[in-house]
Amino acid sequence: MGDPILHTGASHPTLLCILVPAFLMFVTGLGLAAYADRIRAWFDIATAPTSD
Repeated sequence: MGDPILHTGASHPTLLCILVPAFLMFVTGLGLAAYADRIRAWFDIATAPTSD
């Protein structure tokens, strides 16, 4: 009786559709953490070289 209520037409995502984006975001986070100082230096105006 509860089965039709739970399944309202939305299909269940496959495990692959969940794991692949999660893994890619994890690897992206590791990459950003590894190069955080370099990335921060790109946006840091106070330490940017001037043309004096």
